[in-house]
Amino acid sequence: MFNPSQQDVRRFFCETYRKNQAREILTPLEAIASDWIRQHPEYDETLHDAEEALQANYSVDQGQTNPFLHLSMHLSISEQISVDQPRGVKAAFQMLANKYNSEHEAHHQIMECLGEMIWNSQRTGLPPDGQAYIEALQQRCR
Repeated sequence: MFNPSQQDVRRFFCETYRKNQAREILTPLEAIASDWIRQHPEYDETLHDAEEALQANYSVDQGQTNPFLHLSMHLSISEQISVDQPRGVKAAFQMLANKYNSEHEAHHQIMECLGEMIWNSQRTGLPPDGQAYIEALQQRCR
């Protein structure tokens, strides 16, 4: 399984940003990431300076959003939807997109549930609970 380091993730998004700005050819994964980067122009300054991005500390204590975590979650959710894994995530996405009239907002709703599932897994030491994740998504669809 692919398990990139924090530095790898940051380099990936910074390099994708650079390649997109230079109008270079993107890999399929970079193209998906680039779409999310374009939808988050507030991250442009961060992505522009790769060396600074590699050193940055995004502390929740200081109320800072980690742009790399946020973009990574968008990428993960995109992949989940494309393969409907866990089963039901694609239908939940479609329902949320209709409910909020926005695919982007649907992603953010899913992101909340995904974050909660990961947090619970880390807190309990148990594997992520895909069924609880889908149930949380279904609650948001109502």
